[in-house]
Amino acid sequence: MTQDNMPNIPEMNLDKNYSVKNNVVPENTEKDAKKMEKVKKELEKLKGFIIKKYPFIQSISILPPQSIKDFLEEEIGDDIPKEKFEKLQKKIHIFLIVPEDKEKKIPEMKKQIIEQIEKTKQEVWVHIKIPSEIWEICNDQKFELYAALAMSFPLHDKGILGAMRVSEIHKSLVLQKFEKYVVSYVLGGSLIRGDATKDSDVDVFVIINDTDVKRMPRLELKERLRGIIYQYVGEASALAGVHNKLEPQIYLLTDFWEAVKDAHPVMFTFIRDGVPIYDRGTFMPWKALLKMGKLKPSPEAIDMFMSMGDGIIPRSKRTLLSDIFVNIFWGVTTPAQALLMLNGCPPPNAKKELVRDFKKEFVDTKMIEKKYVDFMEKIINTWRDYEHEKVKEISGTEIDKLLKDTEEFLKRLKELRIQIDKKAQEKTIEKIYSDTINLLNAIFGKKSQQQLVFEFEKNLVKKGKMTQQHLRILKNIITARTEFKKGKLDAHKVDNARKEASTLINDLIEFSQRCDLIFMERGKMKLKFKEEVAELLNSDGKSFLFKNNAVFKITTKVESSNLEEVSQSVESQKNKKDVEFNPKIFEVLKKEFGDFEIVL
Repeated sequence: MTQDNMPNIPEMNLDKNYSVKNNVVPENTEKDAKKMEKVKKELEKLKGFIIKKYPFIQSISILPPQSIKDFLEEEIGDDIPKEKFEKLQKKIHIFLIVPEDKEKKIPEMKKQIIEQIEKTKQEVWVHIKIPSEIWEICNDQKFELYAALAMSFPLHDKGILGAMRVSEIHKSLVLQKFEKYVVSYVLGGSLIRGDATKDSDVDVFVIINDTDVKRMPRLELKERLRGIIYQYVGEASALAGVHNKLEPQIYLLTDFWEAVKDAHPVMFTFIRDGVPIYDRGTFMPWKALLKMGKLKPSPEAIDMFMSMGDGIIPRSKRTLLSDIFVNIFWGVTTPAQALLMLNGCPPPNAKKELVRDFKKEFVDTKMIEKKYVDFMEKIINTWRDYEHEKVKEISGTEIDKLLKDTEEFLKRLKELRIQIDKKAQEKTIEKIYSDTINLLNAIFGKKSQQQLVFEFEKNLVKKGKMTQQHLRILKNIITARTEFKKGKLDAHKVDNARKEASTLINDLIEFSQRCDLIFMERGKMKLKFKEEVAELLNSDGKSFLFKNNAVFKITTKVESSNLEEVSQSVESQKNKKDVEFNPKIFEVLKKEFGDFEIVL
């Protein structure tokens, strides 16, 4: 398919009387044929005008008529008059994709193109987007818009549209064959970065659900599906009419999740940068969790990342210039990324965001000295200069200095990891201590730590409401906090305290809730009227009646009330032993609702 020459327009409704498909015009009159030819020529002129004036344009295409309504609603909404909206739908809609760095030119471009359209009096509507806006559509799971754009008719394409088209066709072939196994089909690589060419590989990731496979081993399933998926690569390229080669990577869902838990850098990068064009509620939650910093690596994964820097000094001395730069760059940035993740941050881009995030998390909080961030920034800038061939050689003295500074930097990062671990341990031990003490205060009233332990043993353990194990856990929590403050507690003991505390805290919550119910039951009684049963609640010197799905407060008269007022009264009653109520309320109830009897 030649994309830069104006071909026949498939299935394009140019007016209500005819359509064109495969260069055949059914029941076409000579007048209609001339009109069609004129439209084709005008679109070709418009394309030429756009490319000449804006040579950076990545693609120009004609949207399928059946998708125009969706694109209009996405761009301008549906709050315009119906007649105007229907009129816009009848126009030919062309879609332009421009590079990210040209976004500010879009208003000017649109104005110039519309002026050109008005000169020729064409019925054309223009959409202009940057690639990131297209990916945002996919992240919003509006996959039908992406599919329509990918299959739009190309007038001009530098590669991005062809890459989108081949991925969409391949996805459709894969889903048609075994949709029930596919949970996510995700784009990555140069296409997402916005620098795809007509010869670029198209990286796609297919995640297969292996959690409900019973007839064959998981690995056999993976190999079978992989074979079929790869068979469709050539077919998709042929149907798309492009030279772009698809590069599918197949993952079993369980293996993929295991790699995510182990903080495999490829998986973090894939989740962070990947864009789904099909997803059954799996990929986007991962992406959201990563963005919130909830996908955290295990200690083993952190050890693996940190070890990236361990052998850098002897290794670098044995390599050539290129290897030295590669080793130093990744040896410095990878452990820094690992510590940010350990601190609860999503993994930043090493070249763009790492210095900013590292400074915010560790320099601004006085956990590390500014000189180490300055060194990291120097390494990143040197790497960037090396990539752009601004640095072609470096003296042995400079290399020695870089290696020495790198060694000092890595040593400081190991110290920083200890600081981060200690900070996390302190947060953990303080939280379980405060949660436990707050619950005890709620049960026994505000008292000192020593008094709370005494009350716990006397009123709960010795009376059989809690066990000796609960008492041991309580004392262990207090001891753990004391030892931590003295610097004697290690990570293993903190983790044990956390696990044991969950048992005590859950049982205290349950006990407290049972006490609340007991308080409420003391003040409850059922009243039987002629046709129904109502419930009377006495709490904190107030009386409430629940009748006919309504709440009433009983004083010297019957007043409307609500659950919020009831809750406030119950909360106040918790700290009082006895439930009090005024017997005169029965006279008020009888006067308002008639005779009743108390049901035991």
